[in-house]
Amino acid sequence: MIPAPFDFVRASSVDDALAALAEHGDEAKLLAGGHSLLPLMKLRLATPAVLVDVGHLGELSYVEDGGDHAAIGALTRHRALETSDLLRREAPILPAAAATVGDPQVRHRGTLGGSLAHGDPASDLPAVALALRATMVVRGPQGEREVPADEFFRGFLETAVGPDEMLTEVRVPKVAGAGWAFEKFTRRSQDWAIVGVAAVHNGSTGVALVNMGPVPLRATAVQAALAAGATAADAAAVADEGMDPSADLHADADYRRHLARVLVRRALERAGA
Repeated sequence: MIPAPFDFVRASSVDDALAALAEHGDEAKLLAGGHSLLPLMKLRLATPAVLVDVGHLGELSYVEDGGDHAAIGALTRHRALETSDLLRREAPILPAAAATVGDPQVRHRGTLGGSLAHGDPASDLPAVALALRATMVVRGPQGEREVPADEFFRGFLETAVGPDEMLTEVRVPKVAGAGWAFEKFTRRSQDWAIVGVAAVHNGSTGVALVNMGPVPLRATAVQAALAAGATAADAAAVADEGMDPSADLHADADYRRHLARVLVRRALERAGA
């Protein structure tokens, strides 16, 4: 398929990108790694009039120690997450999950910010951000604001980032020594997950699911059961409670519900919850 015609703007800085968004409004889309947006454009499910290229902005590519958190630039590529010593030490579920995204070509081009800002419920890293209780830093005409992961994903492919804003940083709490697990079930190793789960056990337990509804979802029933003293097996039995999984060529809704219960049990047991 061939995308609809569009204009192309290569931003020289974050401020330059924000100025382009302000000028073109809803007609503009940011382009980073392109692995989420370009397939939609080829299918004409997305038809932006202007693409604002930010993929080369080095100022948004970093993993730094922020004291009680790891600060990650939105344009940090999956491969950099995978190989970061700081993340391996302080939030190991994130590099482990990043290492399972697509293939090496995807991991060397795809970005953390692109994955989160796209808000695809079938994507792995939004669930990890939820389980870690990450904070997103969004910059726009009114300055910076912080958005908790639980408030970031608003609807199908919709996030809290406004049309004149961009995600600039992700702040991940340090959880060195915490139990964790990332599980997903795929037909082939490089496919989107049919269902996935991210779990972090650090006093309380954060659990989030991949591909179990129209948005990346926290498994609130599982967390409540664990907080009430349930075993991992009993908590996993309610993993699909409140979920609305879709049916497609790969799995029907009942199969996804079954997978959620199985994978959550495995993840909780691995995390020591």
